[in-house]
Amino acid sequence: MNVDDKAETENADETRDVEATEGVEIDKATDVEQAPPKTTRGKITLRLKVVPVVLVLLLLASAGLAAWVYFKQYRPDQQTDHAAAQAAVNAAKDGTVALLTYKPETLDQDFAAAKSHLTGDFLNYYDEFTRQIVTPAAKEKAVTTTAQVVQAAVTEMHPNSAVVLVFVNQSTVSKDRPDPAMAASSVLVSMTKVDNTWLITKFEPV
Repeated sequence: MNVDDKAETENADETRDVEATEGVEIDKATDVEQAPPKTTRGKITLRLKVVPVVLVLLLLASAGLAAWVYFKQYRPDQQTDHAAAQAAVNAAKDGTVALLTYKPETLDQDFAAAKSHLTGDFLNYYDEFTRQIVTPAAKEKAVTTTAQVVQAAVTEMHPNSAVVLVFVNQSTVSKDRPDPAMAASSVLVSMTKVDNTWLITKFEPV
């Protein structure tokens, strides 16, 4: 084998090496092209996992919004609607009659009944006033009073407080004046809701 033959043989070997190398690179390129589908499947799986989480969060947010609307808007409306106002009016009427009705024979029971309609400072004031002023006078002069509510209406209404205007007729008899003395008056009765019960906190003649 001469020099030229060896050169040709080396060139042929290099050509085969290059072709073999190129073949390997093509295989690698093929592998790289096949990799993305695995990544895409991973993204799809991730998205499928994320969607339910997002839906749960949206549902929780919606539930929270619904609760806020209920307690901030619907509940106050319920607590100041016609039924709530009527409950406050009825309590004011019953309390007014209890406050202004008593007779000497049953003073303790009458005043106890009246105090069950009161709360706060007005309860303390009424208790002291009846013990120190009303009781001695009612016993000494045999004073009997009877009250009747003619009409009543709400002037202010809130979820836990109200003001009711009450029109009342009161009849009074005593040892000195056996004939009934009639009096008509109007009273602003302030109410506060305590343990879901309307109680009187102020009683102001107008």
